[in-house]
Amino acid sequence: MTYVAGRLAAVKPSASMAASMAAKALRATGVDVIDLGLGEPDFPTPPHVAEAAHAAALRGETLYTASAGTPALRAAVAEKFRRENGLDYGPDDIVVANGAKQIIFNALMATLNDGDEAILPAPYFVSYPEMVKLLGGAPVTPICSAEAGFRLTPEVLEAAITPRTKWLFLNAPGNPSGAVYSAAELQALGAVLARHPQILILSDEIYEHIIFDGRAFVSFGKACPELKSRTLIVNGVAKAYAMTGWRVGYAAGPAPLIKAMNTVQSQSCTSVAAPMQAAALAALTGPQDCVGAFRAAFERRRDLVVAGVAQIPGLTLPPPEGAFYAYIGCAGLIGKRTPKGDILTDDVAVANYLLAEGHVSSVPGSAYGLSPFFRISTATSDAVLTEAIARIGRAVSALSEAK
Repeated sequence: MTYVAGRLAAVKPSASMAASMAAKALRATGVDVIDLGLGEPDFPTPPHVAEAAHAAALRGETLYTASAGTPALRAAVAEKFRRENGLDYGPDDIVVANGAKQIIFNALMATLNDGDEAILPAPYFVSYPEMVKLLGGAPVTPICSAEAGFRLTPEVLEAAITPRTKWLFLNAPGNPSGAVYSAAELQALGAVLARHPQILILSDEIYEHIIFDGRAFVSFGKACPELKSRTLIVNGVAKAYAMTGWRVGYAAGPAPLIKAMNTVQSQSCTSVAAPMQAAALAALTGPQDCVGAFRAAFERRRDLVVAGVAQIPGLTLPPPEGAFYAYIGCAGLIGKRTPKGDILTDDVAVANYLLAEGHVSSVPGSAYGLSPFFRISTATSDAVLTEAIARIGRAVSALSEAK
């Protein structure tokens, strides 16, 4: 008997989760492994947020809520978009889900027909193409090179568009690259999209507040207001407020799309747990000091990693502009021989070697659609990052030229 649906045949598990599981398996054998595979802040959730969830549960807020989210939370989301992004949305334009990933899944479930294409600029978040394939779509993955700052250009976008294009995904600051777009760069992309009215735009802005070097974040919705009727702005509380495990994401977009996404949600998970929504409400409406403090720490850690990688021959790392990852170029290691005599043929081999020899877990760039790179999370302490870079350096120094 076959238990697995055919549609899963082309879908791969999360590469970042797989890297973390491999690290845990090695650690279980007694090896001291530094796991930099998963991207989540190491800071505790702010106390006032946790206290809000506790208080909500004690008040009896433990029943179903409206599928789209509580009125209070949707109002807070609307106010956040107005206050921080200069965007005007009403309650019917907003939906809350179990993390930004579920928002994206619901959007694709609500809109994709078999064979519809989604443009996912590479390097992309690992789950984008797998969700598209799972729901019958076809990923189109134009390359955004390091030389282009890992940013999509109007020329590359135009070349990727076909009559079957249904979605364009933008993610800025980007995972894994940290790339950030200026208003002018977003407007140049918007000019291309204006010529193709069948395309919906998903702007994943989950790393909005983790942006470096004095840059100002610009939402795609603010840069291209003329495309509002086909733009979905995706965000959430996971990254900015150290709430990855609370699972609360939200989105704003045209009412018909939001209604369709709400239908999907109502027939799947029903809603986000009520205490979790109370926590998200407290995050968005309470003290915001933690956001700036977290950002400053992430920038310091970015600097530490950039400086460390610069001392390792064969590796390259342009300073990430945002998020909390280092997408490290490893072209200089391809073809090298390990102490055991193996040849590093690609970035998968490099990541496997760094785990086996350096005891540092990373994710190969092939998982993000652009090689040869590997991604490490910088969302951990300065001490851990310092040790991780030292281990990577020692592992690289143990390589030799293939003969």
